[in-house]
Amino acid sequence: MNKFAYFVVFIFLFSHSAMLTSAQQEPELGNWQLGIKYIGDNDATAFVISENGERAIEFYVHNTEMFEVEVSFEYELPFEGSADGPETEKIQAGDNETFTLNIENIDVFNFDANSKEEMKITASLVTRAGIAVLIPENQESTADLEIPTVHSISVDLAEPAGAMNAGTDMILRVTVTNNGNIKDKVGEIDLSDNCPLMTLDNGLDKLLVTDLEKGQSSNADLKITASESHPRKNCKLEITVHSNGAMNSGKSKISEDETSITVEPPLTKPVDNQDSNDDEESITQVVDSSLPASGISVILFSSCMALFYTSRNKK
Repeated sequence: MNKFAYFVVFIFLFSHSAMLTSAQQEPELGNWQLGIKYIGDNDATAFVISENGERAIEFYVHNTEMFEVEVSFEYELPFEGSADGPETEKIQAGDNETFTLNIENIDVFNFDANSKEEMKITASLVTRAGIAVLIPENQESTADLEIPTVHSISVDLAEPAGAMNAGTDMILRVTVTNNGNIKDKVGEIDLSDNCPLMTLDNGLDKLLVTDLEKGQSSNADLKITASESHPRKNCKLEITVHSNGAMNSGKSKISEDETSITVEPPLTKPVDNQDSNDDEESITQVVDSSLPASGISVILFSSCMALFYTSRNKK
C-alpha cells in the first residue's frame, strides 16, 4: 500500500513538472496591440483636418511576444479622403513601433464646418517568428476626423463698358460670394483709386448686412463720378473685402479685385456753337448793309459810258 502511494505522488509531481516546463517553453499567443496616439490621450478628441485637406495621425503596434511579428494595415477614411500609410511592418519582440498615416485629398469646402466622421485602422497578423499564421488575428482602432471651419469670401468688380467723360458718372456692379463652408458675410470694404478728382460713392453698405449661406452671392452698385476738371487719365480702382466670420475669430481673410477706368475730356458745350452762329450772322448783316450805296454809283457810271460810245459810233 505504501509503495502504491509513493507511485501516485511521483506520477503527480512528474506530470506537474512537465506541464510547468511546457508552459515556460511555449509563449502566450496574441500578445501584440494596435493603438492610435490620440490628442491628449483622449479618444473623444477629434483630429481636425487642415484647410488644404490633410492630416497626419500617428499609431503604434506594441509587440510583447518573444518573437518578431509582421503586421499588415488597412485604412478606412471618411470625407472621400485618401490614405498614405504603411502596408506591412515587422515589429521585433518587445518593441513598440510608431507609424504615421497621412490623410490627404479631402475637399473641406464640400462639407459643412465641424462635421465629424469616424476613421478606422485595421491591423492583421501576417507572420509570427517568420511563420505564416493559420488562425487570423485582427485588431481595430478608430478615431474621429473633423472638418475645419473655413471662411472665404471672394469679390468681383465688373469691368467698365467703355471710357467716361469728365463731369459724368459711371456705375460698376460689385459681387461677393461665400466660398467657405459656413454662413458668413462681408465685415469690411476698402475702396481706393489713384485719381484725386474721382469720387467713389460707396453704395455698398447692403453687402455689410447681408448674410451669405454657403455658396451664396450678393451684389451692389458702386457709383463713380469724375470731376469736370478731370484730365485725360487711366485710373486704377481697387476693392478689398474682409470676411466677417474670420474677423470675429481673430483671423484675417480678405479678397481683392481691381479694374481700370479711362477718363476723357468733357463733351463740347452747345452754347459755344450758338455763339459762333451769332457772330456769322452779324458779319453777314454788316456786309449786306453796305451794298446799296456802292451799287447805284456803278450803275450810273456804266450808263453814261454806254451812251458815249453809242453816239460816237453813229458819227
